[in-house]
Amino acid sequence: MLLAAQAALPSGIRLLVIEGYRPPDLQDRHFREYADVLCARNPHWDDAQLHAAASRFVSPSEIEPHTAGAAVDVTLVTANGRELDLGSRVGATPEESEGDCFTRATDLTERARSNRVLLCRVMEGAGLVNNGLQWWQWSYGDPYWAMATDRRAAIYASIPSLHVSTGRRR
Repeated sequence: MLLAAQAALPSGIRLLVIEGYRPPDLQDRHFREYADVLCARNPHWDDAQLHAAASRFVSPSEIEPHTAGAAVDVTLVTANGRELDLGSRVGATPEESEGDCFTRATDLTERARSNRVLLCRVMEGAGLVNNGLQWWQWSYGDPYWAMATDRRAAIYASIPSLHVSTGRRR
């Protein structure tokens, strides 16, 4: 799918893959870190409010498409690797980007808007979906994909952390 998206880009523009599979423990750390930021800004929130608010932007590991190997974070670059303007950096939170991380953000330069339209066209054309909260995150086979494409169920589920043996005896 990424190769198909790449092939649909104009000459001189490439996809840059930032991240694909993410182990659950790393996703849990991302979730906790974002929840900590929200807690500092909203100390009056209880645990349920904090969890719900953090879940709007960073999914808990049990439902995160990265932990299923079903999501990929990408951006656009020139042939020499210079990132194109897409309105915010990859990974920017709603707070730090003033909402420009949202795929359909309206407060973008014409260049950033044009680059997002291009990214959306090639990624959607390749069969991937974007959940709208992070312009850079695209998925296939996860629960959001199933909902967005009217499927009865997701194809992939979270992969538990794997402990890979080095093959050495102790």
